[in-house]
Formats: sequence, structure tokens, C-alpha cells
Amino acid sequence: MFALTGLDRIPFSVNLKCDPERAITLREHHPEVQPGYHMNKKHWNTINFSGNLATNRLYELINHSYDLVVSGLPKKDKEALENL
Repeated sequence: MFALTGLDRIPFSVNLKCDPERAITLREHHPEVQPGYHMNKKHWNTINFSGNLATNRLYELINHSYDLVVSGLPKKDKEALENL
């Protein structure tokens, strides 16, 4: 799992996996980025969409989360994803 969200929650937010050191830096520089709500706060951030986080930064964080999860998969599962 690389992202977790509830579609009925306003304001909209998403939990994304993040490298622990990068998570700290993001939280210090972006008020929209908080420790993961109901998640391991070392490895997850909650991103609030009602702030001023640029769309390209959000896409970057989603891709970073996905890449972290895929990097930890067994080789067979990585190959299966590449073949989709």
C-alpha cells in the first residue's frame, strides 16, 4: 500500500509513505504535510489538500510513495508490475 485516503472526508487528504528523513524536512517546510494520521508517523505523512502545496509537488510525493513500496517488493512482483 502506498496511499490511503477516504473519499468522503472534507477537507480531502491522503496518507503517503515517505522516507523518514525526507518526511521530517517536508513537515518543517509545508504546513499541509503532517505526521501520518493513524499510521506509523516515522514512515507516513498525511497531506492536506486544502493548503498551498503545489500540484507538481503532490504528484512527486505520490510517485515517491509508490517507488518506496515497489522497491521493497520481491523481484517476481516487480517484474509483474513492469509487464502491466
